[in-house]
Amino acid sequence: MKNIPAQRLQQIFSNLGGHKILILGDLMLDEYIWGNVTRISPEAPVPVVEVMDESVKLGGAANVALNVKTLGDIPLLVSIVGNDKNGEKLKELLAGAEISSQGIFVDAARRTTAKTRIIAHSQQVVRADRENTEELSLDLTLRLVDFIKIKIKEEKISAILISDYGKGMISLKLLNEVISLARENNIFISVDPKETHFMNYKRVSIITPNHSEAGFAYGKRIKDEKSLEEVGWGLLEKLETEALLITRGEKGMSLFEKNRMLTNFPTVAKEVYDVTGAGDTVISAFTSAYSAGASLKEAALISNHAAGIVVGELGTAQVTKEKLYQDLKNYTE
Repeated sequence: MKNIPAQRLQQIFSNLGGHKILILGDLMLDEYIWGNVTRISPEAPVPVVEVMDESVKLGGAANVALNVKTLGDIPLLVSIVGNDKNGEKLKELLAGAEISSQGIFVDAARRTTAKTRIIAHSQQVVRADRENTEELSLDLTLRLVDFIKIKIKEEKISAILISDYGKGMISLKLLNEVISLARENNIFISVDPKETHFMNYKRVSIITPNHSEAGFAYGKRIKDEKSLEEVGWGLLEKLETEALLITRGEKGMSLFEKNRMLTNFPTVAKEVYDVTGAGDTVISAFTSAYSAGASLKEAALISNHAAGIVVGELGTAQVTKEKLYQDLKNYTE
């Protein structure tokens, strides 16, 4: 599938935005230190970075929420932070982006995940991570479930999006409860997975691993079309999902549907500067498009174009509804 007819594309985008999407996942603070390198340290064989600027962005599930917000939908973010300065900073950034922190719970036993990247001459030199990856306590898990139950009852939720970065937020207990709630209420549920949790995502609507994650989960490296199909159909059957979307870097994406339909989408990225956050964009654009009435194939095509736009920018980035629409229009019949 290479394009969506102009009239159909207009129909989807006229309905894109305004839907409430509940996002459950690991929050992160993405810190960037920008600078230049002119010499090697006399203390060790490493570059000395002269710092020119610093910036802080929403990362992890918070970046997913920002992607959803930028596309015009309403993110209902449910997650945890530590009782620390980074947690407060995350809430400030969310407020600045007009994303509610109502569903953000504080866990004093852990610290807020923060990733610090040092970038010199547009090249990442090193990354430092501060995090706790212990599983949530049962008490906190049940509080999250209760909050989600209330939101499903009070709000018209179009979809539940799970952004699992393996930082302890998405436990088997929490997943089982949320998947059951979604199915009981006929709510579409999409998952950006962590490879080590793969078999916990059974019975979701769609899961969007990259080719390495999919191969790891199935126990077979994807190296050609034959192995791709073996992994794709095998995972679809094991997970009992409606669909599986494998992102393949420069080879684009492959959508496996339970009706035994396989659709390949060639990459549309013109230049690749940074793949940071590309997975967030794929799951966000797919879920927003599906909520707007797109089919699974149409949503995959739209998310492929969204990813092609953001990888052309440095650092975590988002794509607007207008920019995405104009990009897709260039491919219409």
